[in-house]
Amino acid sequence: MGELIARAAVRTLQVGALAFTAYEMGEGPLALLVHGFPDTPATWRHLAPALAAAGFRAVAVACRGYEPGSTPADGDFGLAALVDDVIGWLDALGAERAHLVGHDWGSSLVQLAAARAPDRVVSLTALAVAHPAAFAALLPTDLEQVERSWYLYLLQRPDLPELLIAQQGLLEHFWRRWSPGWEPDAAALAAMRAAFADPQVVDSALAWYRRAFDPAHRRWPEAATLLSAPIAAPVLGLAGARDGCVAAELFLRAMPAEIFRAGREFAVIPDAGHFLHLEAPELVGARVTPWIARWQASE
Repeated sequence: MGELIARAAVRTLQVGALAFTAYEMGEGPLALLVHGFPDTPATWRHLAPALAAAGFRAVAVACRGYEPGSTPADGDFGLAALVDDVIGWLDALGAERAHLVGHDWGSSLVQLAAARAPDRVVSLTALAVAHPAAFAALLPTDLEQVERSWYLYLLQRPDLPELLIAQQGLLEHFWRRWSPGWEPDAAALAAMRAAFADPQVVDSALAWYRRAFDPAHRRWPEAATLLSAPIAAPVLGLAGARDGCVAAELFLRAMPAEIFRAGREFAVIPDAGHFLHLEAPELVGARVTPWIARWQASE
Protein backbone atom coordinates (compact mmCIF):
# COMPACT_ATOMS: atom_id res chain seq x y z
CA MET A 1 0.00 0.00 0.00
CA GLY A 2 3.01 2.27 -0.23
CA GLU A 3 3.79 5.15 2.10
CA LEU A 4 0.39 5.69 3.69
CA ILE A 5 1.60 7.98 6.49
CA ALA A 6 4.42 10.37 5.64
CA ARG A 7 7.66 9.78 7.54
CA ALA A 8 6.30 6.75 9.36
CA ALA A 9 8.51 3.69 9.71
CA VAL A 10 6.93 0.63 8.10
CA ARG A 11 7.19 -2.67 9.94
CA THR A 12 5.50 -6.06 10.06
CA LEU A 13 3.62 -7.36 13.09
CA GLN A 14 3.50 -11.14 13.21
CA VAL A 15 0.45 -12.51 15.02
CA GLY A 16 0.29 -16.27 14.71
CA ALA A 17 0.25 -17.14 11.01
CA LEU A 18 -0.80 -13.63 9.98
CA ALA A 19 1.45 -10.70 9.10
CA PHE A 20 0.13 -7.15 9.48
CA THR A 21 1.74 -4.01 8.08
CA ALA A 22 2.12 -1.26 10.66
CA TYR A 23 3.10 2.40 10.32
CA GLU A 24 4.99 3.74 13.34
CA MET A 25 6.19 7.16 14.37
CA GLY A 26 7.23 8.83 17.61
CA GLU A 27 8.52 7.53 20.92
CA GLY A 28 6.80 7.11 24.24
CA PRO A 29 3.65 5.36 25.48
CA LEU A 30 1.85 3.46 22.75
CA ALA A 31 -1.22 4.84 20.98
CA LEU A 32 -2.58 2.10 18.71
CA LEU A 33 -4.68 3.36 15.79
CA VAL A 34 -7.23 1.04 14.15
CA HIS A 35 -8.95 1.98 10.88
CA GLY A 36 -12.40 1.17 9.58
CA PHE A 37 -14.25 0.51 6.31
CA PRO A 38 -13.73 1.29 3.51
CA ASP A 39 -10.39 2.67 4.56
CA THR A 40 -6.72 1.97 5.32
CA PRO A 41 -4.12 3.14 7.85
CA ALA A 42 -3.79 6.28 5.70
CA THR A 43 -6.85 7.52 7.56
CA TRP A 44 -4.45 8.34 10.42
CA ARG A 45 -2.11 10.48 8.33
CA HIS A 46 -2.94 13.57 10.41
CA LEU A 47 -3.56 12.15 13.87
CA ALA A 48 -0.49 9.90 13.99
CA PRO A 49 1.97 12.80 13.51
CA ALA A 50 0.05 14.88 16.06
CA LEU A 51 0.32 12.12 18.65
CA ALA A 52 3.99 11.56 17.84
CA ALA A 53 4.68 15.28 18.30
CA ALA A 54 2.94 15.11 21.69
CA GLY A 55 5.31 12.40 22.94
CA PHE A 56 3.50 9.21 22.01
CA ARG A 57 4.44 6.19 19.93
CA ALA A 58 1.68 6.19 17.33
CA VAL A 59 1.20 2.92 15.44
CA ALA A 60 -1.44 2.45 12.74
CA VAL A 61 -2.08 -1.13 11.57
CA ALA A 62 -3.71 -2.52 8.42
CA CYS A 63 -6.58 -4.72 9.58
CA ARG A 64 -7.18 -8.41 8.90
CA GLY A 65 -7.64 -9.17 5.21
CA TYR A 66 -6.62 -5.74 3.93
CA GLU A 67 -3.43 -7.22 2.50
CA PRO A 68 -2.37 -10.74 1.45
CA GLY A 69 -0.28 -11.50 4.53
CA SER A 70 -3.17 -10.93 6.94
CA THR A 71 -5.80 -12.86 4.99
CA PRO A 72 -6.57 -15.98 7.06
CA ALA A 73 -6.40 -19.29 5.23
CA ASP A 74 -9.45 -20.53 7.14
CA GLY A 75 -11.50 -17.45 6.22
CA ASP A 76 -12.10 -16.58 9.87
CA PHE A 77 -13.53 -13.07 10.12
CA GLY A 78 -15.51 -13.79 13.26
CA LEU A 79 -15.69 -11.03 15.83
CA ALA A 80 -13.59 -12.90 18.40
CA ALA A 81 -10.77 -13.32 15.87
CA LEU A 82 -10.88 -9.62 14.94
CA VAL A 83 -10.54 -8.71 18.62
CA ASP A 84 -7.71 -11.24 18.96
CA ASP A 85 -5.82 -9.23 16.34
CA VAL A 86 -5.86 -6.06 18.45
CA ILE A 87 -4.45 -7.88 21.48
CA GLY A 88 -1.95 -9.62 19.21
CA TRP A 89 -0.73 -6.27 17.91
CA LEU A 90 -0.08 -5.08 21.46
CA ASP A 91 1.94 -8.25 22.08
CA ALA A 92 3.89 -7.87 18.84
CA LEU A 93 4.68 -4.26 19.76
CA GLY A 94 5.88 -5.31 23.21
CA ALA A 95 3.30 -3.12 24.96
CA GLU A 96 1.85 -4.19 28.28
CA ARG A 97 -0.59 -1.28 28.18
CA ALA A 98 -1.66 1.16 25.50
CA HIS A 99 -4.12 3.83 24.46
CA LEU A 100 -6.50 2.49 21.81
CA VAL A 101 -7.96 4.75 19.12
CA GLY A 102 -10.42 3.45 16.54
CA HIS A 103 -12.57 4.78 13.73
CA ASP A 104 -15.66 3.04 12.30
CA TRP A 105 -15.03 -0.74 12.52
CA GLY A 106 -11.83 0.09 14.37
CA SER A 107 -13.89 1.86 17.02
CA SER A 108 -15.89 -1.30 17.67
CA LEU A 109 -12.73 -3.39 17.85
CA VAL A 110 -10.88 -1.21 20.34
CA GLN A 111 -13.93 -1.12 22.62
CA LEU A 112 -14.27 -4.90 22.58
CA ALA A 113 -10.51 -5.33 23.02
CA ALA A 114 -10.82 -3.25 26.19
CA ALA A 115 -13.60 -5.57 27.34
CA ARG A 116 -11.42 -8.58 26.59
CA ALA A 117 -8.22 -7.32 28.23
CA PRO A 118 -8.98 -4.45 30.62
CA ASP A 119 -5.52 -4.59 32.14
CA ARG A 120 -3.95 -3.77 28.74
CA VAL A 121 -5.87 -0.54 28.01
CA VAL A 122 -5.16 2.88 29.53
CA SER A 123 -7.74 4.84 27.54
CA LEU A 124 -10.13 4.49 24.61
CA THR A 125 -11.00 6.90 21.84
CA ALA A 126 -14.00 5.97 19.69
CA LEU A 127 -14.56 7.90 16.47
CA ALA A 128 -17.90 7.85 14.60
CA VAL A 129 -19.11 4.38 15.66
CA ALA A 130 -20.50 3.70 19.13
CA HIS A 131 -20.66 0.50 21.14
CA PRO A 132 -21.88 -2.18 18.71
CA ALA A 133 -24.33 -3.90 21.03
CA ALA A 134 -25.82 -0.64 22.29
CA PHE A 135 -26.13 0.59 18.71
CA ALA A 136 -27.85 -2.63 17.62
CA ALA A 137 -30.34 -2.34 20.48
CA LEU A 138 -31.22 1.25 19.56
CA LEU A 139 -31.36 0.78 15.78
CA PRO A 140 -34.95 -0.56 15.61
CA THR A 141 -36.15 2.50 17.54
CA ASP A 142 -34.81 5.04 15.04
CA LEU A 143 -36.12 4.92 11.47
CA GLU A 144 -33.77 7.67 10.32
CA GLN A 145 -30.81 5.59 11.48
CA VAL A 146 -32.27 2.51 9.79
CA GLU A 147 -32.22 4.53 6.58
CA ARG A 148 -28.62 5.56 7.19
CA SER A 149 -27.70 1.94 7.88
CA TRP A 150 -29.06 0.55 4.60
CA TYR A 151 -25.53 -0.38 3.58
CA LEU A 152 -25.32 -2.94 6.41
CA TYR A 153 -28.01 -4.99 4.72
CA LEU A 154 -26.61 -4.43 1.24
CA LEU A 155 -23.12 -5.62 2.11
CA GLN A 156 -24.43 -8.91 3.47
CA ARG A 157 -26.09 -9.84 0.17
CA PRO A 158 -24.18 -12.24 -2.09
CA ASP A 159 -22.53 -10.91 -5.25
CA LEU A 160 -24.31 -7.55 -5.56
CA PRO A 161 -21.86 -5.56 -3.39
CA GLU A 162 -18.91 -6.92 -5.38
CA LEU A 163 -20.59 -5.82 -8.59
CA LEU A 164 -21.38 -2.35 -7.28
CA ILE A 165 -17.85 -1.90 -5.98
CA ALA A 166 -16.28 -2.96 -9.28
CA GLN A 167 -18.62 -1.17 -11.66
CA GLN A 168 -20.40 1.63 -9.81
CA GLY A 169 -17.85 3.12 -7.42
CA LEU A 170 -19.80 2.07 -4.34
CA LEU A 171 -16.92 2.66 -1.92
CA GLU A 172 -16.37 6.26 -3.04
CA HIS A 173 -20.13 6.73 -2.84
CA PHE A 174 -19.93 5.73 0.82
CA TRP A 175 -17.24 8.31 1.50
CA ARG A 176 -19.30 11.10 -0.07
CA ARG A 177 -22.64 10.02 1.42
CA TRP A 178 -21.22 9.58 4.91
CA SER A 179 -19.38 12.93 4.85
CA PRO A 180 -21.78 15.15 2.87
CA GLY A 181 -20.38 18.33 1.40
CA TRP A 182 -16.76 17.27 1.91
CA GLU A 183 -14.32 16.55 -0.88
CA PRO A 184 -12.58 13.38 0.34
CA ASP A 185 -8.96 13.60 1.39
CA ALA A 186 -7.06 12.84 -1.82
CA ALA A 187 -4.25 10.83 -0.24
CA ALA A 188 -6.53 8.72 1.94
CA LEU A 189 -8.93 8.12 -0.95
CA ALA A 190 -6.06 7.08 -3.22
CA ALA A 191 -4.86 4.60 -0.59
CA MET A 192 -8.37 3.16 -0.33
CA ARG A 193 -8.62 2.78 -4.11
CA ALA A 194 -5.25 1.04 -4.25
CA ALA A 195 -6.13 -1.40 -1.47
CA PHE A 196 -9.55 -2.29 -2.84
CA ALA A 197 -8.21 -2.79 -6.36
CA ASP A 198 -7.32 -6.26 -5.09
CA PRO A 199 -10.46 -8.45 -5.29
CA GLN A 200 -9.22 -10.42 -2.28
CA VAL A 201 -9.31 -7.27 -0.16
CA VAL A 202 -12.87 -6.65 -1.33
CA ASP A 203 -13.81 -10.21 -0.35
CA SER A 204 -12.15 -9.84 3.04
CA ALA A 205 -13.70 -6.47 3.84
CA LEU A 206 -17.15 -7.78 2.95
CA ALA A 207 -16.51 -10.86 5.09
CA TRP A 208 -16.34 -8.57 8.13
CA TYR A 209 -19.99 -7.69 7.52
CA ARG A 210 -21.04 -11.19 6.54
CA ARG A 211 -19.29 -13.21 9.24
CA ALA A 212 -18.33 -11.06 12.23
CA PHE A 213 -21.73 -11.29 13.90
CA ASP A 214 -22.62 -14.80 12.73
CA PRO A 215 -24.26 -16.67 15.64
CA ALA A 216 -23.34 -19.97 13.97
CA HIS A 217 -19.63 -19.21 14.30
CA ARG A 218 -17.89 -21.63 16.67
CA ARG A 219 -16.61 -18.72 18.80
CA TRP A 220 -19.87 -16.78 18.86
CA PRO A 221 -20.47 -17.40 22.60
CA GLU A 222 -17.14 -15.70 23.27
CA ALA A 223 -18.05 -12.78 21.02
CA ALA A 224 -21.47 -12.45 22.62
CA THR A 225 -19.84 -12.27 26.04
CA LEU A 226 -17.60 -9.43 24.87
CA LEU A 227 -20.59 -7.55 23.45
CA SER A 228 -22.35 -7.63 26.80
CA ALA A 229 -19.33 -6.98 29.01
CA PRO A 230 -18.68 -3.70 30.83
CA ILE A 231 -15.63 -1.70 29.80
CA ALA A 232 -13.21 -0.55 32.46
CA ALA A 233 -11.25 2.00 30.40
CA PRO A 234 -12.33 5.65 30.18
CA VAL A 235 -13.65 6.55 26.75
CA LEU A 236 -13.64 9.67 24.60
CA GLY A 237 -16.37 9.55 21.98
CA LEU A 238 -16.17 11.88 18.98
CA ALA A 239 -18.89 12.22 16.36
CA GLY A 240 -19.26 14.39 13.29
CA ALA A 241 -22.28 16.68 13.37
CA ARG A 242 -23.07 15.83 9.74
CA ASP A 243 -22.28 12.12 9.81
CA GLY A 244 -24.40 10.40 7.16
CA CYS A 245 -23.54 6.93 8.47
CA VAL A 246 -24.23 7.14 12.21
CA ALA A 247 -26.18 10.12 13.49
CA ALA A 248 -24.30 12.04 16.16
CA GLU A 249 -27.31 11.95 18.50
CA LEU A 250 -27.60 8.17 18.24
CA PHE A 251 -23.83 7.81 18.68
CA LEU A 252 -24.07 9.57 22.03
CA ARG A 253 -27.02 7.44 23.15
CA ALA A 254 -25.19 4.26 22.17
CA MET A 255 -22.29 4.88 24.56
CA PRO A 256 -24.17 4.22 27.83
CA ALA A 257 -22.79 4.71 31.31
CA GLU A 258 -23.73 1.17 32.31
CA ILE A 259 -21.17 -0.14 29.80
CA PHE A 260 -18.49 2.55 30.21
CA ARG A 261 -18.12 2.53 33.96
CA ALA A 262 -14.77 4.32 34.18
CA GLY A 263 -16.03 7.60 32.76
CA ARG A 264 -17.05 9.05 29.43
CA GLU A 265 -16.41 12.28 27.60
CA PHE A 266 -18.10 13.27 24.36
CA ALA A 267 -17.76 15.92 21.71
CA VAL A 268 -19.54 16.58 18.44
CA ILE A 269 -17.26 18.04 15.79
CA PRO A 270 -19.11 20.77 13.86
CA ASP A 271 -19.21 20.78 10.05
CA ALA A 272 -17.75 17.26 9.90
CA GLY A 273 -19.15 13.91 8.86
CA HIS A 274 -18.12 10.30 9.29
CA PHE A 275 -14.45 10.86 8.43
CA LEU A 276 -14.18 13.61 11.02
CA HIS A 277 -10.48 13.01 11.74
CA LEU A 278 -9.71 13.73 8.07
CA GLU A 279 -12.25 16.51 7.67
CA ALA A 280 -11.26 18.44 10.80
CA PRO A 281 -7.84 17.09 11.80
CA GLU A 282 -6.91 20.05 14.00
CA LEU A 283 -10.15 19.92 16.00
CA VAL A 284 -9.98 16.15 16.40
CA GLY A 285 -6.30 16.24 17.33
CA ALA A 286 -7.01 18.95 19.89
CA ARG A 287 -9.50 16.60 21.56
CA VAL A 288 -7.64 13.31 21.29
CA THR A 289 -4.13 14.37 22.28
CA PRO A 290 -4.97 15.93 25.68
CA TRP A 291 -7.39 13.08 26.42
CA ILE A 292 -4.64 10.51 25.99
CA ALA A 293 -2.13 12.69 27.85
CA ARG A 294 -4.52 13.05 30.79
CA TRP A 295 -4.87 9.33 31.29
CA GLN A 296 -1.19 8.69 30.68
CA ALA A 297 -0.41 11.13 33.46
CA SER A 298 -2.52 9.03 35.82
CA GLU A 299 -0.55 5.84 35.05
